[in-house]
Amino acid sequence: MKKFLLIFTLFFASSCELPSIIQADQYIEPLPTELSSNISDYESVWERIIDTTSSENTALDEKTLRYINGYLANPAQFNKLLEKGRYFIFFVLEELERYSLPPELALLPYIESNYDPFSISASGAMGIWQFMPATARIYGLKDTWWYEQRHDPLVSSKAAVRYLAYLHNRFNKELSYTLAAYNGGPTLLEKQIKINKKAGKSTEYVNLKLPKQTQEYVPKFKAVFELVRNAEKYGIDLPNFPNQQVLGRIELEGQVEIMAFSEFAGLKPEFVYKLNAGYTKWASPPGNKTLFNIPIELEQQLNLKKDQFIQTNQINWVTHKVSKGDSLWKIAEEFDTEVGILKKVNYLASNTLSINQELLIPLSNSQNQAFIPYQAHIISEGDTLWNLGIQYNVSPAEIAKNNGLRMNSPLRIGKELNIGNKNIYRTINSKKRTILYSVKQGDSLYRIADIFNIEISDIKSINEISNNEIKPGQVLKIIIKAF
Repeated sequence: MKKFLLIFTLFFASSCELPSIIQADQYIEPLPTELSSNISDYESVWERIIDTTSSENTALDEKTLRYINGYLANPAQFNKLLEKGRYFIFFVLEELERYSLPPELALLPYIESNYDPFSISASGAMGIWQFMPATARIYGLKDTWWYEQRHDPLVSSKAAVRYLAYLHNRFNKELSYTLAAYNGGPTLLEKQIKINKKAGKSTEYVNLKLPKQTQEYVPKFKAVFELVRNAEKYGIDLPNFPNQQVLGRIELEGQVEIMAFSEFAGLKPEFVYKLNAGYTKWASPPGNKTLFNIPIELEQQLNLKKDQFIQTNQINWVTHKVSKGDSLWKIAEEFDTEVGILKKVNYLASNTLSINQELLIPLSNSQNQAFIPYQAHIISEGDTLWNLGIQYNVSPAEIAKNNGLRMNSPLRIGKELNIGNKNIYRTINSKKRTILYSVKQGDSLYRIADIFNIEISDIKSINEISNNEIKPGQVLKIIIKAF
């Protein structure tokens, strides 16, 4: 029979009043500072958090004790929770140190998301810090079709620490206020403090009228901190997290498929996605370069052989079927290209699109976009626009348009005609490519099938999905045609 350490309920009471808060219009966001040189003296991140905290060991309130006992009821599960921060907690600690913030705030993502970069709440909060869209915009986190910075564990951590620095300084460096403001918002907290002051009541955090979630938020955080700080007392075996950088980086040219990179790096695709969760599609965003986070121990060897990978890494084209609501501008934005390029590649004379029309999409802003694939025909005796239309299954009017001809224009023997690119789908041996797709909030099998111009049944078959249910963060295998 397993034995668990039970904690007796204690009540914390204090008559002291917390200092008044700084008004929002008086606040200036702090600037980061240089990291302290003695931080490297600590062997583990836990030792660093415990030894550098300014929080004192105090009696624990009833709610905090309830959470502590809940965690102690399943120590193995608690250890699994802590393990999820392995690749990110040191980075968070470094950022907190730069802004002179309490190191225990590195535990906050355990409360927010279980340190899961794929995490998405029912209200739309995302990433390990559970950024809402409005706050994300304030702190410069971008969201494109290819890349969602709220999911990026490192980029979002930089933004979250800046936000915590704002809250911590706005509320006179009172940790409970900082936590409550992070969960419930600074305006609400400020309002409740003022109400209690006006009524002559205590402005202690526990005496404020706050939403139930916020009331539970601080005790839950304090419970995790208490278990980490006094792990030996509670029989907790903290995972070995060295107080040093555990993530390295590799820079590759152009756009890179997640599947291809995972094979190159010898890492599971799901693990590559976890370290680079900002990449929400099957590949990194189109552009001149791609950055991947990787375990630090692989950094040197992968950088030494990356030229070999770059030579074989080619992403050129995919097809897109036009659906209701699509426009050239929307499609160009989704695929990070330009309207002019889409029109040029697809020989579009106007901006008008039709439902189910297929477009070729160039997936790179590099030299690949300069190549325009089309079916060519050298005019021979007896050729007419009509018989060429029948031969290539293209309307005579389209052939005329592609070559600047009138319908009754004579054809000159020996001249090359541009038949158009619709036949590319039939005349070029397209390469079937297995890619990975990370499901986003709002996705459905119907939407994903529409994006990639494939059948829902194919998605379900390759991923062994018995029903139509998918969830954010789930990684799907998709087989597409790309040129």
